Amino acid sequence: MKIVRQIVEGTTRVFCKLKRHQRIVPPGGLDRINLGCGLAVAKRWVNIDGSLSAFFAAFPPFVHKIIYRASGANRYYSCEEYCSLLKNHIFVHHDLAYGIPIRNDAVNFVYSSHFLEHLFLDEALQLLRESFRVLKAGGVIRVCVPDLAFAISLYESGEKEKMLSSYFFVEDKGSSFSRHKYMYDFELLKAKMEEVGFKDVILCTFQNGKTPDLEILDNREEDTLYVEGVK
Repeated sequence: MKIVRQIVEGTTRVFCKLKRHQRIVPPGGLDRINLGCGLAVAKRWVNIDGSLSAFFAAFPPFVHKIIYRASGANRYYSCEEYCSLLKNHIFVHHDLAYGIPIRNDAVNFVYSSHFLEHLFLDEALQLLRESFRVLKAGGVIRVCVPDLAFAISLYESGEKEKMLSSYFFVEDKGSSFSRHKYMYDFELLKAKMEEVGFKDVILCTFQNGKTPDLEILDNREEDTLYVEGVK
């Protein structure tokens, strides 16, 4: 299954390089996209992710049961829950390091949780620019990332190994997507969002903000920084 994961990740990169300029309109008039979603998804959202699960979401249900064992989701979901998520939500398989495959001014909401830190800074800035591009005027972006200030507080309280292994040197040899490549506190993230054009960038709290479905999408309250901005 590790080989399957590596083949899918390699195929994703090649496909996205070839299709980097292809852009779609969200199906069924949907106006909200969830970037780097994993399996934290909600109805009425287009969920864009480069994971094994997103790749096989459009396959028949019997394939979902096979992939469940290789996806890593078996640590958090039952097989029934996993198959239901893939069957009942909209997934687009795509490596977001190559941009967002959505047309200009197409959506009202962009949501991303615990994903931006998995990109190098230049890639993260490009994804923010892409988010700005696909949002309609007045549209809202919500970015949720591990809070650098929280990580530093672990160091100050003596939990050095937890800080290093959970935030700075996250290592999953089975998937390059799991590694952290940058960290943010509010001031750093606000500056990057404003740099690409977002205004009214504010610090939000768990499950509170202008973005819909936060009671489903927001998670990891203790260590997460929640920030929203407007195009």
